[in-house]
Amino acid sequence: MLDLLYAGVGDGGVAEVLAFGLVSKAALTAICVGLCCGLLGSFVVVRRVALLGDAISHAVFPGVVLGFMLSAERNTWVIFASAVSVGLLGVLMVRAIISSTRLRSDAALGIVLASFFAVGVFWNSTQPQSGVKAFLYGDLTTVADADLLLMVISTVLVSLLIAVFFRPFRVVSFDSGFAAALGYPVRFLDALFFGLLAFTVVVAMQAVGVILVSAMLITPAAAAYLLTDKLDKMMVLAVLIGIAAALGGWMLANLDVRLQSGPMITLTASSLFGVVYLFAPKHGVVARILRHSSRRARVRRENTLKAIYHLVEEFQLADHGVSVEQLAAKRRLTRDEVMKELRLLEKAGMATWGADKKDIYLTSHGWQRAVEIVRNHRLWELYLTDQANYASDHVHDDAEKIEHVLGAEMVRRLERDLDFPELDPHGKPIPSIEKTLESQRTAGKQEGTGY
Repeated sequence: MLDLLYAGVGDGGVAEVLAFGLVSKAALTAICVGLCCGLLGSFVVVRRVALLGDAISHAVFPGVVLGFMLSAERNTWVIFASAVSVGLLGVLMVRAIISSTRLRSDAALGIVLASFFAVGVFWNSTQPQSGVKAFLYGDLTTVADADLLLMVISTVLVSLLIAVFFRPFRVVSFDSGFAAALGYPVRFLDALFFGLLAFTVVVAMQAVGVILVSAMLITPAAAAYLLTDKLDKMMVLAVLIGIAAALGGWMLANLDVRLQSGPMITLTASSLFGVVYLFAPKHGVVARILRHSSRRARVRRENTLKAIYHLVEEFQLADHGVSVEQLAAKRRLTRDEVMKELRLLEKAGMATWGADKKDIYLTSHGWQRAVEIVRNHRLWELYLTDQANYASDHVHDDAEKIEHVLGAEMVRRLERDLDFPELDPHGKPIPSIEKTLESQRTAGKQEGTGY
């Protein structure tokens, strides 16, 4: 066959064909690893059994060694069957320890993980097997045709079973008790899930190795978990991230002969997780910092609006204009700090300056929000005193926090529960937005000059 290939394409053509074959094999292997790990890893993350994946990955190692010992020549199917069997045995051991002792799952997993891996190392040290190292550290370039065929078959099988059992798996993953109440066979589904997990570990370990396979099982799914709140979308993203990590790590490993594909794939997956961890639009660190900063700015803005309302109420300011000095004294801030907050109010369209640039006036939008904040504060104080039996002098601090987060529906419920009160526990009027705006219109106040 090789002679025919040389005759047909020549030396250079053979090299190109072989190189293309190696690249295609590595790419297909990476796709299988990313697909299996992404699909099963999503359920592992949702179920919060990440350590179980690590335990299985270490538990299959004695199965790999045993497979080499049982086959005179390297037989992929024997090694695969032996590794999966020993992996499932490890799962059974974990469940047996949990059910028959007072130990919790983390202790049982740690015991099985270390014990099974030690058995594998012991067997391999007493009867060294030449091909075990590839399974221990992982190498995409050493995947044989028979190994690749097995990986493709296993990947297709895992994908089909997850597609068929997606709904039961989803219900069991989030609430096994509810799944049992719906009539789902929870024990069978758990057994099937753990079997698929063992399959996935064995499929991936030739690419990234026994030691690092748990990282490929968890890291892409964990990154996807930060990007979406829906399980189906999470699985798609986990598969894409897993494939990208496998291909990217393999390409990086090819840049230097000293680099191994297993560690590079894991580092690539970790790097992708790091990017998602920082920049995920909803659950990322940067987004959380921005939301926190925005929330703090909004609270400061609303506290300034509330202070202006209190000054208007306290001094019965006819035109609703408040001087910077009055506001600084009320807020206990310096003039520069108050000016900064007022500029933010003006930018938000909630306040405007008078003709002499000395007094600040709230716009209709700003006045409405000020009324809402004061109303929320005083309603909550009344609720705490009437419904929760708080002392009237112990409700201010709680109301200071809750006034900024009460929604319109909650406010309406409070008003109904309190029979639409007019006074708070301290005898101050609880403002009504409708009445306040109506009184402003009746008085003929114009926006920007006292509204």
